[in-house]
Amino acid sequence: MPRLLAAAVTCVLSAALAVGAALGIVALLGVAPDQPNVPLVTFPTSSDPGPTATPAVKR
Repeated sequence: MPRLLAAAVTCVLSAALAVGAALGIVALLGVAPDQPNVPLVTFPTSSDPGPTATPAVKR
């Protein structure tokens, strides 16, 4: 009987530890600030033609 009780207590404590770790990870992820949603690359639109190509000068 003592081994069964020890096994049950171990299972309960390990489950509590797993739940606590999961809640801690979720709390840490919630603390991190949101990253700005700024694109690294932009493409010209029809209203913004962008730079024009110039012919190369031969010397």
